[in-house]
Formats: sequence, C-alpha cells, structure tokens
Amino acid sequence: MLSGLSIRNVVLISSLDLEFEPGMTALTGETGAGKSIILDALAMATGARSDRNLVRKGADKAQCTASFDLPEIHPVWKILKEADFETDNNRSLIMRRVIGTDGRSKAYINDTPVSVRLLSEIGRHLVEVHGQHDGRGLLDPSQHIFMLDKFGGYDKALRETRHAHADMQLKQLEYTALKDKAEQAESEREFLTYAVEELDRLDVRAGEEAELGARRRFLQASEGALEELATAEQVLGQGDYESRLSATLAGIERIREKVGFDDEITANALLQASQSLERALLETHEARQSVASAAQAFTTEPGALDAAEKRFFAIKAAARKYGVDSASLIEKRREFAESLSLIDNVDAQLSKARETADIAVEQYDRKASVLTQARIKAGKRLAKMVIGELPALKMERAQFQVRVEAGADTALGRDKIRFDVATNPGSSIGPMDKVASGGELARFALAIKVALSGNEEQVLVFDEVDQGVGGAVASAVGKRLAGLSSSGQVFVVTHSPQVAACANHQYRIEKASSAKSTTTSVVAVAANEREEEIARMLAGETITDEARAAARQLMRAS
Repeated sequence: MLSGLSIRNVVLISSLDLEFEPGMTALTGETGAGKSIILDALAMATGARSDRNLVRKGADKAQCTASFDLPEIHPVWKILKEADFETDNNRSLIMRRVIGTDGRSKAYINDTPVSVRLLSEIGRHLVEVHGQHDGRGLLDPSQHIFMLDKFGGYDKALRETRHAHADMQLKQLEYTALKDKAEQAESEREFLTYAVEELDRLDVRAGEEAELGARRRFLQASEGALEELATAEQVLGQGDYESRLSATLAGIERIREKVGFDDEITANALLQASQSLERALLETHEARQSVASAAQAFTTEPGALDAAEKRFFAIKAAARKYGVDSASLIEKRREFAESLSLIDNVDAQLSKARETADIAVEQYDRKASVLTQARIKAGKRLAKMVIGELPALKMERAQFQVRVEAGADTALGRDKIRFDVATNPGSSIGPMDKVASGGELARFALAIKVALSGNEEQVLVFDEVDQGVGGAVASAVGKRLAGLSSSGQVFVVTHSPQVAACANHQYRIEKASSAKSTTTSVVAVAANEREEEIARMLAGETITDEARAAARQLMRAS
C-alpha cells in the first residue's frame, strides 16, 4: 500500500507530507483547489511522464517521494532483482523523483539512483490511475491484455504458451545459425579445400614448433663448435706431439739405467720425471680422443640446418596466413574440415533442423490457439459482468466489449486485446481511450475493477469517477469503491458527498491566495469532523442542520 507522499515545490505546494492508511481515502475540495496536483505528484514519484512545468515558481527543482509497504511476494521485488537492484529484507520501497527547471529528471529507489524507465516500470505495478490525468491504467491499451488474463484464470494456457514460444525461438535460431554457417561455408568451399590440403601436406605435430626452434639453435651453434674443436684437435696433434713425448720418456729411461740407484736424490727426480711424462702422454691421448668424440657429436648431416629452418618458417608462415599461432594450426585444420563436412552434409542437417523448427512452430500454434479461445471466452464473461455494473453507474445505455485480434507471435500468445466502448446510443463503438471522457473512463474502470475484484496488487486511484452523477448513482459508485478497498487501497478524487461518505479516510484540499502568491494545502479530516465536512459538501458555505442530518445519514448508509 501507499504509506506516504512527500511533496516539495510542486506547482502550488511548497512543502507537504501526507501519511495514508489502508482502505478507501477520499480527496475532496472546491473546484480549482489543486486536487490534480496531488495526483500529478504521485504520478511524478512513480515514473509517469512529467516536465519542468511542475516546478513551483521561484524554486530550482521539484521533488516528490512516494513510500510503499509491500508484501514479500509483490512482483516488483522480482523486477528489481532482474534489474540487479539490491534490496534489503524489509518490505519498504521508497520512490523519489526530482525535476529541475531545465527539465532534467533524476530518479531514486530506496535512495539509490535508477533510470526513470525502471522507476516507471515499478510504478506501473504499484499505482493504477483511472481518469484523464494519467496515461496509465485503462488509457494504456497495452495493459488491457494483463487485465483480461488476470480475470480469465487460464494460467496453465499462459504458461504453456510462454514455454512453447521460448522453444520455438530457440529452434528457429538454431536453424538460422546452421543455415548461415552452411551458406558461408559454401561460399568458402574452394578456400577451405585448399586450406585443408595445405595443412595436411604440412602435417604439423603438436609441439613441433618448439622442437624445431630448439634444433635450429643447436644446429646454428654446431658450426662454431666444430671450428673450435678442430682447432683444439690440431693443436694436440701439431708436430707429432705424442711422438716427441714418447721419445723424451725413452731418453729418461735410458738415463735411469746408466746412472743407477746409488744417488737416491737423482734417482727419485728421474723417476718423477718419467712418471709425469707417462701421465702427460696418456692424458694427451685421452684429450685427443675426447675432442674427436665431441666433434663427432656436433657433426650433422649436410643441409640439416637448412631443412630445420625451412620447416620452422613454413609452419610460421602457415600460422600467419590463417591468423592463428603455430600451436593452433591443428585445431584450425579441424575447423576447416568441419566446415567442409558441413557443406557435404548440409542438406540433411538443414532438413532436420527445419523439421525440428516446424514442429516447434506447430506446437506454439496449438498452445497459442488454445490461449486465444480462452481469452475470447473470458472476454465475453468480462464484458457481460462490466455491462451488468454500468446501469448502477448511470451508464445503462453504454456498451462494452473485449476485442481479441490477431497480432505478432509473442510469449503472451498472438493476441492483441483492446477494450472498446460506446457511451451513447447510436454512437460507434471504439477504443476506450479514444471514446470515453474522463468521468466515463473512471466509471468504466470502476466497473472493470469490480469485475476483477479481489487481491489487488496495485494502489487504485479514481479521478472524477462521480463526474455528471449524483444521488443514488453516486452512492452506488461510493459503495463499489469501498468494496474494492476491502482487498486493496483506493484513492478517489471526488466532489460527491455520497462518494466521500463511503471512504474510510478523508483529506480536504484547500487553496489560499494573497497578493503575492497562491498556495495549496491538504488537511486531514479527523473522524469526528467528517460529518461536518460532508455536510459542507452537501450545503455549500452555509451548513444547515438538515445538511448535517443528511451527512449523518449518508455515513450510516455507507
């Protein structure tokens, strides 16, 4: 329910804070007092189209805040969640709108900035205004389908149609995607064939580029290594180095034989020299063999480096050509092959996809047709109930019908729903928003809401529902409004004492003028003052005892 409305600098209102209770609330006052300003402020706060003309003269901005207490299962919580809006666990929702003199608008929900579009979408689920002051409710034909569906009670048909539509869209998208892919592949057949054959000839192995890179580095290093090893081998063998070492060793051995061992010092020195030469001779031989072995390790087949580089750069070139890295060439070849395979099998695949899509369309057709028939039946029932309400609202000669027309395929079926009316005998029946006046529209809305009565999720606002009626008709209007408020919250802008008498709460809108300004104020009429206020509505400026008695009778009768 709407728990409060705060208004700052809107037209004739400088500052106003109102608190509301459940049930029916009447907004009364003299013509021109500014009752429409209250509706304009509520509409502004809940996202309706508003402009800078609402800004009070002399102020730089207008601001309106509407506070709601909502049940945990109210649909707005789901909408906010889908919009990634964080909400706490309480049931309060505060909608605020600010409009500057430059026409720029800012919107907030629970003090968090949001788009005006989101504010408006939430507002549509919270407040429904019936009358000439708001383009929502019955004045918005796009909402008629939801009103009828709520009345119809064919939730299963709606659910099955929604699921069938989602499945149909999915199957049609799959077919279209396959068709587009096949058409693209067919146009690229020559390229794909060449690419697959080229990559087959190249026959890249997983990890081959890294292996080739390492081999290239080894082969490039081999040339320098062989030169160094050849030099070392040449040095070790230069001038018959081993032969000279052997001759020297033999000479020392002869000296040792001639000298003998009488001189121990000389003998030991010769022995050490002989042993050193033996080691030198052995290590020189081993060094030459090691250098030769090392050179053998670096010896490769002729042209090995050229072959490795040719393969390496061929893989690199193919990767550049097909716009991938070398490691992805195998996957790229697979993609090309799949595209070719698709061309070869496209007729069978497309036929199967088309058949699946056609089955989904047929399924949707069946579900949508069932839903259409349900709506036609519900439309006749709703029209009968609405027409039954009209005589009591002094519209006994008016006509009402629910038009169900074919439209585009949607998740809601393929129906366009429109409420058509004729308000006078002999006049053509036509769209409600084009034919009915403000008061008539409000009374049509009242009749429809009575037919839809129960479990209202929205705050209902009726503007000038009593226009052109009085007496028993006004009493009938008031009682129906009171009946609606038993399951929801109803606000009515009224000049009728019969309607006001049926309300649970009442506010009087007053306008005061001075030489410099005009202001509008709102006064809550206390329960013990309501009889006097309704008597004033009956009698005018001079309240008589007869008016008080009539007011008392009206309140008792309500």
